Amino acid sequence: MPKNAISVTLQGENLTWLRARARSGYARSVSDALDRLVTEARTGAVGRDVRSVVGSIDVDASDPLLLEADDVLRDLFVGSLGRPYAVKERPSTYRTRKGKARG
Repeated sequence: MPKNAISVTLQGENLTWLRARARSGYARSVSDALDRLVTEARTGAVGRDVRSVVGSIDVDASDPLLLEADDVLRDLFVGSLGRPYAVKERPSTYRTRKGKARG
């Protein structure tokens, strides 16, 4: 589908956000980013960004007010400390002086 050139006036914050979105790899240019946003809004397509956390957490029905949450989290943390984990340290790099050898 051919594209048509138009002029768009945006608030400064929106233009800054759109430029950052284009630079982040979301789009090839500001025009492409704007075109993608309009297409997503028009078609109802889901973008790459998550905009809400609603429905991402399940609350235990036996403790809807999370009165036991501190104890549960503490037990999870203590349990995680008991698991082994790999630690990798980078060896120190030493630089040698280049130049004439001392004799």
